[in-house]
Amino acid sequence: MLQVIFKLPRTEKFSIGTEYKKSMYEMVENILIISKVNDKNIMTYLNKIDAELSLQRIYLRIMKKNKWIDEKKFKVAMEQIYEIGKILGGLIKYYAKNNTK
Repeated sequence: MLQVIFKLPRTEKFSIGTEYKKSMYEMVENILIISKVNDKNIMTYLNKIDAELSLQRIYLRIMKKNKWIDEKKFKVAMEQIYEIGKILGGLIKYYAKNNTK
């Protein structure tokens, strides 16, 4: 995605591009935090990651709608986000089930 962001129009690179990068880095930060927290706090961070994925989907749709990225790049990025979402959904189900006991 960083390659795509670098090719955005100059004005958008520093607005939506910056927001997208910030969202990616916050998501990575929350993933790293999960390895350090106890089971009760993991759900909080998993939900934060889920929210960041939703934001990234919105940003991609805006980029596609305004034709800042082409259809192929949009599909590739959405497929990657979808895969991360599937993994995240599995983790949320696992920890939600284990936290109720």
